Amino acid sequence: MSDLPQGYTPFARSSPFLDAVGPLFQKIDGDTLLLGLRIEERHCNRRGYAHGGLLVTLADLTLGYNLVRASGSTGGTTVNLTTDFAGAARLGDWVEARADVQKAKGSVAFANCYISVGDRRIVRASGIFHIAEPKG
Repeated sequence: MSDLPQGYTPFARSSPFLDAVGPLFQKIDGDTLLLGLRIEERHCNRRGYAHGGLLVTLADLTLGYNLVRASGSTGGTTVNLTTDFAGAARLGDWVEARADVQKAKGSVAFANCYISVGDRRIVRASGIFHIAEPKG
């Protein structure tokens, strides 16, 4: 895809659900995995905005993958996800999700996620995850 922001590559993980949601793209920024996607018509609700469920999915993925990476674990499960919408994304917008890990050690991990279109934050999410035993 030629219109990707610099440093983004196809997301390394996939599943039938993620294939239906995507295409998703990733970028590593220091210790943080950023996820992004270009809003397509199929991502939009009837009013022409990115569907809230799509943005919640993006937040959940970003939180989970970053907490698992930070913990050195084999996986994690969402326990709680709280999402606040402060704006919207439209057809053609590049949406970027970034996690801020608060605590990744132990069996319970916490992080915040911010989803932006350019410099404009449109979603704030807070997640609590159960983290599997670290890789041994």
